[in-house]
Formats: sequence, C-alpha cells, structure tokens
Amino acid sequence: MKESRRSFLKIAGVSALGVTAASNAHAIGEYFIPSEQAIKDQKVSTADRWGMVIDTRKLTHELNEKIAKSCHLNHNVPTLENKNHEIKWIWEEHYEHAFTQQPNEFQAEETAHAPILTLCNHCDNPPCVQACPTKATFQREDGIVLMDFHRCIGCRFCMAACPYGSRSFNFRDPRDAMEDGKPTNPEFPTRTKGVVEKCNFCAERLAVGKDPYCVEASEGALVFGDLSDENSEIRKVLKENYTIRRKASLGTGPSVFYIV
Repeated sequence: MKESRRSFLKIAGVSALGVTAASNAHAIGEYFIPSEQAIKDQKVSTADRWGMVIDTRKLTHELNEKIAKSCHLNHNVPTLENKNHEIKWIWEEHYEHAFTQQPNEFQAEETAHAPILTLCNHCDNPPCVQACPTKATFQREDGIVLMDFHRCIGCRFCMAACPYGSRSFNFRDPRDAMEDGKPTNPEFPTRTKGVVEKCNFCAERLAVGKDPYCVEASEGALVFGDLSDENSEIRKVLKENYTIRRKASLGTGPSVFYIV
C-alpha cells in the first residue's frame, strides 16, 4: 500500500501543471491528469529522479532545429522577431557558452563548433526554487522543476538565480504571436504576459507514459530515464560513456548530462 500510495502521489503531482492564468481558456484537465483508465492500464511513467543524456556526437544543426521545433510547437512557444523578447525551452548553443567553466585555449575545432543543445537542467538542488518568493517555481518529488503560472508575479528572481539562462520572461502576451491567436497545440495551456516559463521535461507526456517531445524527435541523440534505477537505459549510457554537466561545481546537481 505504501508503494501504491507513493506512485499515486507522483501521478497526482502532474496536476500541478494545471496552473495557467484564469484567463487561459485552453483547459488543462485531462491532458495533465491521467485518466482512471490510464492509471489502471499503468500508462504512466514514474521515476525517483528523471534525467537526460545528450550525445553531442550525434547532434547536427538540422537535428537540433528539428528537436527545438517539436518542443516549441507542442508547447505553444511563440517565435518572436525581437530577440530581447525571445522565449526558449530548448535551444542550440556554442560549446564555449554552454560549458563556460571548462575553457580550453587549444580546443579542438570540432568541439569548439559543436552544436550543443541546452535546456533547463532540472537540478537536484535548484537555486531557482530557493529564490522564488511565491513558490511559483517548485520541485516535484521526482526531481522535475515546474512553474505554477498562477503564483508567478513576474519578479524574475528565478531567472537571476538560474546559472544556466534556462528561463524566459514573457514581456508580451505570447498568444499575440500565434497565428490567428490560436495555439499550435490546443491541449497544452498558453501563457500570459508577465510570467516566466521554461522546459518542463514534458511532465504532461510522462503522465500518459510517453517520452518527452525532444527525445522522440532526437533520432537517438537524447536518452531519458530514471537516474535512480541502476538498470535503466540512461544509467547504462552513463556507465559506458564519459559525460560532463554544465557548471556542476556550483552544487546545483544538474540532471542533464552531455557526452562530448
């Protein structure tokens, strides 16, 4: 019973995603909370701590664009011409900018120009959660760091605390940039002006037993799974490859690993 209750609480935690502003007409409901049938059929992905491995050897500019497009379209992330207003959940970065604590004057040309994918690291010890005065950003039991848009007051303390630049602020209503004002994915909630947003490790897909959009589109370059399960695929990949993490010395405990 204890284990069943624990699993139920993990599943129920997904309901925390149903937190868009009241003016959001795009209901969340069944999309974020698994149906009784889904729970009965065990179509729910659970973990003690979710993590991701990114194999930079397999990445290309074209693949990164495909991955980002899949994520952004399905999460209603608008494309804004003004770079100062840009919203990003997952994006390509230069090696020297992604791994600022590992400079190398004699960096190999291939590595220096490698197309690195960056996103929220869903840290084990997230400074953004500690900095948020309203608990709008919080950490779930399984390690995923989420946003409660109801609570977000737009102070951007979480953005200042995040050492990875993984959060974006909506300086304008993102729905204004959508074609005809309609989201590309009606089942996922749109955001409002004045709130912060970021990658959510596709918690809504884990709730129905599916992989994150980025993993699905990555053609094997991204591996996702339970870091606490020594028999999981992600742990196997970590055992067989040398990996690094972004700014790990800060003590945040990033859950995203890179094979370089």
